[in-house]
Order: sequence, then structure tokens, then C-alpha cells
Amino acid sequence: MSLNIFFGGTFIKKEELQEAGIKYPIKLEYYKIINEDEFLKKDNAKYGVKIVKTEYIENNTNVEDETIKYLSNNEQKVDEILNILKNNEVTPICVHDVISDFSKSIFNL
Repeated sequence: MSLNIFFGGTFIKKEELQEAGIKYPIKLEYYKIINEDEFLKKDNAKYGVKIVKTEYIENNTNVEDETIKYLSNNEQKVDEILNILKNNEVTPICVHDVISDFSKSIFNL
């Protein structure tokens, strides 16, 4: 079982949506994932990330999410990654590509 801790959220900038021809708001939420079984052991905590994208299309809401459950044992590094994902408005569809672009030597994952 895992625990989702809200890290931050943002709405994609209206100008960026208009450039892409999108006329409805899109919200992105970022969560830190903690595997509870490992967290109880404290020394073996496993952290991950989850991104939720919500599109508000007239009378309909479309929600998409992606989770990378086990990313690192280092909570501070996962927080750094979440900041980068949030600041660059990374969506669920491309989170795996962005994470794979991070060098393990930089983040020591």
C-alpha cells in the first residue's frame, strides 16, 4: 500500500493553452508517493511520484494520471525531481521520458 502526499499543483498558463489551440483549463497536481510498508521500517523508505492532469472541458472533466511508485530511497532527491516536474508543467504522458532523461549520476537515484 502506498501513501500519496500532495506536493503542489498548477494550472497550465492560459497563453500556452491558447497557442496549442486549447480553450479549456488544465490543472496539474504533483504527489510524493511513499510505500507504507517500507516507510514503517524508516531506513528503507521508497519514494515515488504521481502526476494527475485534470481537463475541464465544458460540462465534462477528463482526468489522467501516471505513477512511478519506486523512484528513490532519498526523499530530498524526489522532492527536487517533483520541483522540476512542477516548474516545467510535466504531464502524465511524458513523465517517464523526463525521469529517464535525469542522469543517475546527478540525482544519485
